[in-house]
Amino acid sequence: MSTTVPQQAASQAAMDSAVRHLASTYAPKGNYIGILMLASLFVEAWDFYSIAFVLTFIREQYNPPVVLLGLSAAGVQAGALVGAVLGGWLTDKLGRRVMFIASIALFIVLALAQAFSTSVEMLLAIRFVLGIPLGADVTTGYTYIMEYLPTGRREVMGNRWQVMFAAGQVVCSIVVALFLVFGMSHELIWRVVLGLGAVPALIILLMRADLPETAIWLVRQGRFREAKVVSRRMYNDDLAMLPDADMVIRKPRVTEFLHDLRQDPLRWRAALYAWISFFCCGGQFSTFGFYIPVVFMMVGVSSLIGTSLMTGLIWFIAGIAAWVGPAVLPKLGHRGIGIWGFATVIVGLLLAAFALYTGRTLLLPFAAAIVMWGHIWAVTNPLTIATVVSRAQYRGIVGGVTYVFNKLTVFMGIFLFPSLFAAIGQANATVFVLIFPVTALLAAVFLFREVYGFQLD
Repeated sequence: MSTTVPQQAASQAAMDSAVRHLASTYAPKGNYIGILMLASLFVEAWDFYSIAFVLTFIREQYNPPVVLLGLSAAGVQAGALVGAVLGGWLTDKLGRRVMFIASIALFIVLALAQAFSTSVEMLLAIRFVLGIPLGADVTTGYTYIMEYLPTGRREVMGNRWQVMFAAGQVVCSIVVALFLVFGMSHELIWRVVLGLGAVPALIILLMRADLPETAIWLVRQGRFREAKVVSRRMYNDDLAMLPDADMVIRKPRVTEFLHDLRQDPLRWRAALYAWISFFCCGGQFSTFGFYIPVVFMMVGVSSLIGTSLMTGLIWFIAGIAAWVGPAVLPKLGHRGIGIWGFATVIVGLLLAAFALYTGRTLLLPFAAAIVMWGHIWAVTNPLTIATVVSRAQYRGIVGGVTYVFNKLTVFMGIFLFPSLFAAIGQANATVFVLIFPVTALLAAVFLFREVYGFQLD
């Protein structure tokens, strides 16, 4: 049944009113949903960091070419490049809930499958496909946080994602150390460690089973009747401003988000900073941060077990940073967090380079802790900033595109940094990494304008 122009205008006004109302209302279950989203990042962190611990064991068993071994480590990141964009697009098209459930379910199957790999080639193929749901899950999760928490709270919750990354690293390092102490064979260690990621993923899937679609997405899709049901369930609010009949809404093209962002200089500068800083975060971590256990072993800082425990301690410190950063966000703002974070990374990398140049290897653990503290602060912001300044109808694709900037340098860094190590040495390679935090620091100072508390919809 067709509608007249005045009717369409009235329905559009009702939609805008409903979205503004929802975005400014505190959701009783918003914190629970935010924590549930962050919990899924523990799964990604487990898989991301576990491969760094068990690469040595995989090399012992299969003795593959260095390039193939590097691709096995970085394969998940390549898959996440695809998953971030595809998942973001599907999140806007099919809905948040469908992608939230599908991505974690697919991960469970693939996490178990990689534990039964019979060759490095098979492991590489599985890990590439496994990266697709991981990339999709993060972008979908952020849409939930932005649409179930009010201004101020959503920024803090969104910035807490690195708490789960730190927790995943700490738990993984302890598990690997315990397996080594108990004398488990190296082949069994890498298979069990990679497959164990399916356990927390299954728990999260069961917790997500009863999660509803976001009311804001339903409103923007013109599905008013469903939006009213969800709002009544989550907020005890009937959204009386909406009509009782659904409305046919034009679906925006994927690229329209760029045109929309460019209409507002503040939002456009925020998006550019989010992309630049996330790109640099991926570069500084995937080169130095990801290879901390390898660097410690190469320069003789500690034994294999000692390196695992020392890395776990560094990530415990990083976990504290991941909690402190969002806590001071209301005071420092996104810009302040970025400036302090990248500046701290620069200090840590300079100390690490000094330790490697002079042979004072005992300084390396302290330098690594400083780097990771600063990195955790810096990396908490980009996804939050990008999704805060985007409209609801573009939020999935904007989150996906933003995540791509990070995963691109993570993939390249993990894959190529060992070769850079070999070509110019650990100290020179560490100095090279400075290009990333310096670039991002300049962007935070001269490009970015504060958007903490920004409310668009």
